[in-house]
Amino acid sequence: MTTINPVLLSKRLNVLVYSGAQTYPDWKKNILTPATPGNGTTVEAVRHCLYSLRRLLAANYAVIPVTGEMIINEPWTASCALLVIPGGADQPYCKTLNGAGNRRISQFVQRGGAYLGFCAGGYYASKRCEFEVGDKKLQVIGERELAFFPGTCRGGAFPGFVYDSEDGARAAELKVSKSALSSGALPDVFKCYYNGGGVFVDAAKYADQGVEVLANYTEELNVDSGEGAAAVIHCKVGEGAAILTGTHPEFVFSAKPVDSGELTKPRFAASNLDRDADGPGYRKVVDDLAADDEPRVDFLKACLTKLGLRVNQDSSTIPSLSRLHLSSNPQGGAGLISELRDIITVTDGQEYIKDDVDTFHLEQPSSIGMKDLAESLPETVNENTDQGSDADRIVDYNSVVKNVVVHDDIPNPKSTPYFNHHAFYAHLKEYRSQSKEVIQHFGSNILYGEVVTSTSTLLEKNTQMLRRLPQGFTATATVQVAGRGRGSNVWVSPSGQLMFSTVIRHSVEDMSRAPVVFIQYIAAIAIAQGVKSYDKGYENMPVKLKWPNDIYALDPTDPTGKSYTKITGILVNAHYSSSEYIAVVGIGINALNPSPTTSLNALLSALTQQQSAKNKNLAPITLERLLARILTTFEALYTRFLRTGFDSEFLDMYYADWLHMDQIVTLEAEGGVRARIKGITSDYGLLVAEELGWEDRATGKRWELQSDSNSFDFFKGLVKRKI
Repeated sequence: MTTINPVLLSKRLNVLVYSGAQTYPDWKKNILTPATPGNGTTVEAVRHCLYSLRRLLAANYAVIPVTGEMIINEPWTASCALLVIPGGADQPYCKTLNGAGNRRISQFVQRGGAYLGFCAGGYYASKRCEFEVGDKKLQVIGERELAFFPGTCRGGAFPGFVYDSEDGARAAELKVSKSALSSGALPDVFKCYYNGGGVFVDAAKYADQGVEVLANYTEELNVDSGEGAAAVIHCKVGEGAAILTGTHPEFVFSAKPVDSGELTKPRFAASNLDRDADGPGYRKVVDDLAADDEPRVDFLKACLTKLGLRVNQDSSTIPSLSRLHLSSNPQGGAGLISELRDIITVTDGQEYIKDDVDTFHLEQPSSIGMKDLAESLPETVNENTDQGSDADRIVDYNSVVKNVVVHDDIPNPKSTPYFNHHAFYAHLKEYRSQSKEVIQHFGSNILYGEVVTSTSTLLEKNTQMLRRLPQGFTATATVQVAGRGRGSNVWVSPSGQLMFSTVIRHSVEDMSRAPVVFIQYIAAIAIAQGVKSYDKGYENMPVKLKWPNDIYALDPTDPTGKSYTKITGILVNAHYSSSEYIAVVGIGINALNPSPTTSLNALLSALTQQQSAKNKNLAPITLERLLARILTTFEALYTRFLRTGFDSEFLDMYYADWLHMDQIVTLEAEGGVRARIKGITSDYGLLVAEELGWEDRATGKRWELQSDSNSFDFFKGLVKRKI
């Protein structure tokens, strides 16, 4: 039995699900509601992949839909733990990914990555595909480039397949090879959704080439399977591995009984499998699958574990969105709502803001009970979505009306048990009093939710509301289900992170002296300085800046004391409106959470052990205090920036915690030239690199590199051009 060393994947935080060749439509669609996939994938296959993998992996990974264009052009391989090719049709995959795309996928897996191919993704990753041979309308025969399985995937394994139909669907029984899977309680046999998948011909004969059979079909097949009847296989590929399946263990079923303890009438979400879609025959298929839902999930967990991923063993469902709480100190939430009055509509006596992406329902605390305040949204979501109350449904979060409780006073801790507003505002007042600058905006207006989609999306993508929000308005959350990062990245957002987004209104008049591009640099400085000035003793926290705006920390688990790991992501998006730029600065910090990487809390524990006895009682980290410290530091720096621009003092502050000064790197876009990093420019924050010649002597030639077209792989000493 072979497995991937989890250490190889420990710094890789993304799970990418191929969604076809069409461009994914910005962020108006939630991560769990992919665009209509094109060139091979089906809507349902992508949706089920995203849902099931997020359910099993979300505590440690960001599960992201990606297009063929992204796979070919974007620098995804270094941060990716698993690439998933879902069901559909594999010929269009070839059309999109043959050549450059497949070379990148192959290199990714060869160098320690993992690949998971469901149904069409299994055909696609085999050396040869044979599908419905002899059927003039359906026949597909040909060699495939990836060839992770060195043999033939032949199908359909069972008769009756029809594209875009459930006519050929069945509950296929699989027998598990427990000797090849060592994770958790595994079933001997279970039933799994099947619709057109193949069998991996003579899979057992390829054992000497690193192929293991994880599960076999138990029923008579419609094609010649050679020796055995392999339905799911594991293939060792260089330093990585691939798991290929002919069935769909990722498809979602809700098997919760109603009334009695017997499984008599499972509840199914309309957006998952509809048991009444194709008559009574299909109803029995779905009921059979639902009855085996638990062993199916156990098998999928074991497969993911075998690929080296860290799996949520409790199979927790994706949380429901909670109420949002709007507060303002000292004016109160009602005063803030008055600024939004012209975009508020009234329906049946209830007030709503219907914006570009989200609809917000405004509530008063007096209109609902204290018990309701502490609970999530009502089980019945937007009546227009046709979605029931089943917690296992695949949800389009954009269609869910967001209830906003408008507080005239500071919210009671009972209404927001995971965020103490009284403590936050008290710390904000304390830190403001210590500032040399006059600061009074950042953090005065707070929108908090226990579970939200993304604080950045709530602000940035709802432009009517955004244009009316005051300077320093901040949205924060305990958990995000679709946190955003740069490019196609998603920031993993488990409980214990500090997640917030702040609005900055930057006048065009300030642009000549204070270019808006520097806001990302100021945010990074604010985080580093905010952490180090959190309290006495924190000045020694080992946090550093990576160009342009990432925050890294010395990994306390590394015995060499030389390894850095990312603990903070910053995303800045700016809109031009009238005579100003409106920037939304989104920040996610690993504060208290032990995964997916290290956290400030882990750094604090290590620092406490290193301090002398008199300094051992360092103040604990709380999210409320940390948010107040960073916001006040951010506002003080921004206020100074408006007055002085990004002057030499700002450069000194940036370099004080910088990782790169005098680092020797290779400039990929310049033909592999060696260069020494000398800093950033004070006009636009470009990375300055001096060419090195014989004996690493400066030649006098220098480059100024933009962050939007170059990425800095600090650990490999490589500056790569983004495509």
